[in-house]
Amino acid sequence: MEGENGDGDSSVLSLSSSSSYSIQAEEEEDLHRLLVPDIRHLPLIPPSAVESNFVSYFAPDFIKPGHDQYVYRHANGLCVIGLAPAHVALKEEGGVTAIDFNVGKSNRSEIKVTGKRKRNAQHFEPNSALCKVCTNDTFYIVRCCVKGSLLEVNDRLIKQPGLLNSSVRIIYCYHMHIILPYQ
Repeated sequence: MEGENGDGDSSVLSLSSSSSYSIQAEEEEDLHRLLVPDIRHLPLIPPSAVESNFVSYFAPDFIKPGHDQYVYRHANGLCVIGLAPAHVALKEEGGVTAIDFNVGKSNRSEIKVTGKRKRNAQHFEPNSALCKVCTNDTFYIVRCCVKGSLLEVNDRLIKQPGLLNSSVRIIYCYHMHIILPYQ
């Protein structure tokens, strides 16, 4: 009898341990397949910081034809607003020549927001004017696109409006405004 000398029990144990080992090896292989991507399936160029950190929205023909704007929304809720590449001002001969943040009753570039509660932030509606973008012939009004509080304007654009004309579009150079949306 096999039960007396224990040979039958050891064969059962060895079968169960080898089957659990093969199941564990398969699970590890599946996990490895999920965690380590196949190099053939990776993109040739890694996603940019804008693509990986922001959700992109476009407002084509916002209020007027050709006034295309973008809104990049970060996971923390902040929105970055600027001119879309298809905006009329960027397509004109000579491109953008000046930017004027003095629209309405106040100069948007003089706003200084402070503290955790964002004191002194101006509140805007989606159709509120944020700045004027000037070209050789005319000017275009850039609108807010979202209901929210203006936290920051890109002061570099006052001294270097040509940054908007650049074909290399880096978010910290060519964004125009940062808005904190609210309901």
